[in-house]
Amino acid sequence: MSLEEAVAAPFRERGRTRLGEGEFVVALSLDRDWFTPDQAKRLVDVAAGRGLLSRADEDLVAEFDPAAVTVPDGFVPDESVLREQSTFERILSALTDAGVEKQKAVAAINERQQELGVTIEAAAVLYARRRGIAVNDAADRALAELREG
Repeated sequence: MSLEEAVAAPFRERGRTRLGEGEFVVALSLDRDWFTPDQAKRLVDVAAGRGLLSRADEDLVAEFDPAAVTVPDGFVPDESVLREQSTFERILSALTDAGVEKQKAVAAINERQQELGVTIEAAAVLYARRRGIAVNDAADRALAELREG
């Protein structure tokens, strides 16, 4: 996953799991030249939304083990990592990462949605959970979206 690799790189380089936000942005924009400073700040928001980072005071805290993430030599993240995924996309990504064929998952989720008369996100959560795939963050987000709508 290139988002995780991009987020892990500054932490791995410094051998820490906590960095100042400015230090993180400089590492990605000036040191590695992967993003502009504004894009690096956007990456922080996307990563926080995905549960990879949290904020504590003025610092960013890795909510995963950066040392366990391999950043290949010559790796350069695609700008698509800056795009916030919808709740449905996150669940679908978790399903495909677990080996479920994408088309099969989408078809089954659509069928479940029609059967139950629920949102696509709720149907996706149910489908994932029945297959033993943890999608707790996405489930919480889907619930929040239901309450907002």
